[in-house]
Amino acid sequence: MTAKELTETSLIPPDRERQAFAQVVELIRLGRERAMTSVNTTLIDLHWQVSEFISQRIDTAGWGKGTVTALADYIRKRHPGVRGFPRQNLWRMRQLFEPYRDAPELSSLLRELPWSSNLRY
Repeated sequence: MTAKELTETSLIPPDRERQAFAQVVELIRLGRERAMTSVNTTLIDLHWQVSEFISQRIDTAGWGKGTVTALADYIRKRHPGVRGFPRQNLWRMRQLFEPYRDAPELSSLLRELPWSSNLRY
């Protein structure tokens, strides 16, 4: 056996430890999954709030495509670290909001789906 093979072999735990290690890896996987779900829910909430704000401004302040474009440019220029809010995405967010604006019971379910799933429908 080479030194490298001997080192790699010594890193392979006996069966009992291998099972314990597998349990730790499963805990890590589940924790990451919960974290991603939490992040996804928070992002959906953010997109919902932004789209609700834009829709209200369209209804009450006469915002249109030009104003939404100006908003996207403002975000891009003044806050370069804030990504994901170009004009097209802002309009998509609004398109997601509009069908559910009068159905709060559905909007809460909507937040449980990944953003990409919502874009498909």
